[in-house]
Amino acid sequence: MNPSVKIFSGTGSQKLAEKIAKQFGAPIGKINIQKFSDGEFQPIFLESIRGDYVFLVQSTYAPTDNLMELLLMIDAAKRASAYKIIAVIPYYGFARQDRKDKPRVAIGSKLIATLLEAAGANRVITMDLHAPQIQAFFEVPVDHLDSSAIFIPYIEQLKLKNLAFAAPDVGSTNRVREVASYFNAEMVICDKHRKRANEIASMVVIGDVMDRDIVIIDDICDTGGTLAKAAALLKEKGARSVRALITHPVLSGKAYENIENSVLEELVVCDTIPLKKETSKIKIISVAELFAIAIRNAYENKSITSLFIHSQLRGKDK
Repeated sequence: MNPSVKIFSGTGSQKLAEKIAKQFGAPIGKINIQKFSDGEFQPIFLESIRGDYVFLVQSTYAPTDNLMELLLMIDAAKRASAYKIIAVIPYYGFARQDRKDKPRVAIGSKLIATLLEAAGANRVITMDLHAPQIQAFFEVPVDHLDSSAIFIPYIEQLKLKNLAFAAPDVGSTNRVREVASYFNAEMVICDKHRKRANEIASMVVIGDVMDRDIVIIDDICDTGGTLAKAAALLKEKGARSVRALITHPVLSGKAYENIENSVLEELVVCDTIPLKKETSKIKIISVAELFAIAIRNAYENKSITSLFIHSQLRGKDK
């Protein structure tokens, strides 16, 4: 008898998990997160998962309760004799702590990988890690999905006449270069210098943006400060329009205000993190279908190469 698929959600990704389950064609699993008055919580599976493939959907954005909840769900599934436990983490929190770039700091993304494995995760499915090399922190397989698979069709339907792409910082150049190559378009870089986290000291544009329709691409929008400043600078340099496509809408602090008051035409984000509120400039594209395909292929031991931009590039060249 083949193991069946069960998809469950933590409290942080309930809506997205329901969409993923619907796209997959299975009902969302029944789980209760029992909460105590002091803030402690305990996940309880309300159905048998013995011998099943168990997919646990939870983005680990702040607060850290989301991460702890996922770890406890993994542990509960292991103790309930699940056949395989796959952590589906659309947004992998602490990914910005990927190296020791100053003395006496933690490498948070490595610690999270260790915790997930220690809890009992057999596989991880995630999207747009802040640093792709985080995959190497794991000793279990990691399926690293690429949001370009859903951003590219969106950009194509915009039919922008003089399209160019912008990297909001040097660290995102590889990500942006792949998309620019797909469209055979120019790429510019907004080179920024920070004095401290979330505070930009200076920024310059490298490349020509005159009369171009600029699309900024990045993985995270936190306070929106970098995005707003980059958009303003691009417009000052002669860009005809500026919009941004960002995978993970962290949107903390004054982010919503910064985006609303910016010169951006729109900010297009994925639903890897639920928005705290809706604004006229922010649009959402769902990643549910992409994750549903990845889950099915993981279950059926099939390749997920077709979900990546480099596969689309090869198909375009033929």
